[in-house]
Order: sequence, then structure tokens, then C-alpha cells
Amino acid sequence: MSKRYNRFSDISTSEKILNTVFLLTIGLAYLVALINMYYTHQARDGKPGISIEDIVILYHGSNQQTRLGSAINGIMEPNLRFKSDKEVILKWIQNGAEEFTYKTDIAPILNRDCVQCHNPASNPNLPDLTNYIGVSTVAHAGAASLPSLIKVSHIHLFGIAFILYFIGKIFLLCDMNIYVKRIAVVIPFIAMLLDVLSWFITRWFSGFAYVVVLSGTLMGLSMAIQILLSIYQMWFYKKTSNLTL
Repeated sequence: MSKRYNRFSDISTSEKILNTVFLLTIGLAYLVALINMYYTHQARDGKPGISIEDIVILYHGSNQQTRLGSAINGIMEPNLRFKSDKEVILKWIQNGAEEFTYKTDIAPILNRDCVQCHNPASNPNLPDLTNYIGVSTVAHAGAASLPSLIKVSHIHLFGIAFILYFIGKIFLLCDMNIYVKRIAVVIPFIAMLLDVLSWFITRWFSGFAYVVVLSGTLMGLSMAIQILLSIYQMWFYKKTSNLTL
């Protein structure tokens, strides 16, 4: 005789409410994260909106444009209090981004307009603009540094893994084909791991930027399906089943 496991029809209304508000909050947080990602990484190529070229510049770098130059021409330009400061920074980059002129010409601008967000305490995912070493890494053409990728990766893996686990635990209460369910709970984890791995590969092979986009999209879609299906079955689905886990 097969063992019977709990389904949404077996849990209390209080548990359903708790699960629902958790899933809705996670869904909203993910949408906000997407908006933040858009505004953080768009226009690196100097053009409005986010494109595959922006992803290439983020991880692989660009021979034509540095990360700081791309940001000053795009997303960071509105943050400058004086528009003339844009030309000061771009000229400094073109002249070799020397440390001496950084201290006299660039540091005062960045300290005034940029470091409130671009510092390790506020946002470890953004480049550190509080000192010359941090600014230099984005003022010269080249790929994202390995230390920065490792730092972002471990934060991403720890945080997202916990979220996927709790979403999956709730999703397991769905009444559906057990083999489909087993595959469904694994897909977002595989997509997350592929996404992070692709960051490092894109550093050397720019074409892998497409894998970054596709794996991130797969993870988001699989999360959305689990969330929506779980909420639907909690409140609207009546059929029960003796399927085993």
C-alpha cells in the first residue's frame, strides 16, 4: 500500500494564508529584483534599454568602452549633479585613468554623487567606487574580475537557494503527476547553477551571454509556475489524490 502524503486539501486555512502571503511576497520581490537589474545594467553599451551587449560588457568587458564609461554615458548620467562632470570623467578615462588625477578631479565627483550606492556596505553587487583600486577596475577596458564574480556568486547562491527551497516545499503539496513534480522542483536549481556558471564562462567567451539570459529566464519562469500553481491549488483546486512523493 502506498503511503499518503499531505496535499493542500489537508492543511489548515491558517497555513494556506501563511503560504500564500509568503509566495506573493517572494513573487513581488522577484519583480522588484528584475526592475533593479534593468536599471543597474541597462545602457552599458551607450544605448537605452538592456540588451545582450550590455550583458557582454558586464562580464566579458569591451574593447571600445570601459564599464565606467558605459555607465556614465547611460544609467549613471542622471545621478551626476553637474552635467559637465560627465566630460571630466570620460576625459580622465581616455587619458589613462591615472591615480594622481583621480584624487584631484574624479574622487570628489564620485564621493559626492556615487558612493552612497557604490560601496561594499550598501550594495556589494555594485562596483566599489570608494577608492582608486575599485574605480580603476571599471575605468579600464576588461572583463569582470574573478574576486567580484566570486563575491556576487556566493551571495546569489546562498540567497536564491533558500528561496527556491521554501517555494519547492510548498509546491510539493500540489496534487499532480509525481514525476512532473519531481522534475519541476529541480529545474530552478539547475537554472540557477547554470546562470552563475555562465557568468564565469562569459568572462572568457562572450557568446555565453545568451546562456546567462536564457538560464535566468528559465529560473524565473519555473519559480513563477510553482508560485501560481501552488496558490491556485491551495484555494481553487478541489480534486484530491493518493499520489506518492
